[in-house]
Amino acid sequence: MPYLTATPGVIASAATDLAGIGSNLSAAHAAAAAPTLAVPPAAADEVSVTIANFFSRHAQQYQAQATQAAAAQEQFVRQLANGAGLYAAAEAA
Repeated sequence: MPYLTATPGVIASAATDLAGIGSNLSAAHAAAAAPTLAVPPAAADEVSVTIANFFSRHAQQYQAQATQAAAAQEQFVRQLANGAGLYAAAEAA
C-alpha cells in the first residue's frame, strides 16, 4: 500500500506562491489589454484596417481565455490552501 506524506506548511506556502504568480499574471494581462485590444491600422488602406481588426479580435479572444484561466487558477489555489488546512487538522487530531 503506498503512503502519502504531506507537509501542511509546504502546501500552504505553495498556495501562497501560486496566488502571487496569479496576481502577477493578472497585472500583466491588464497592462497588455489597452495596447492590444485597440490596434490602430498602420495605414488607411483596406488591408491595414483588416489586419488591425484581426489582431484586435485575437487580443479579445486572448483576454477572454486568460480570464477563464485566471478563474481556474484561483480555484486551484483555494483548493490547495483548503487542503493544507485539512492536512493540518488531520495531523493535529
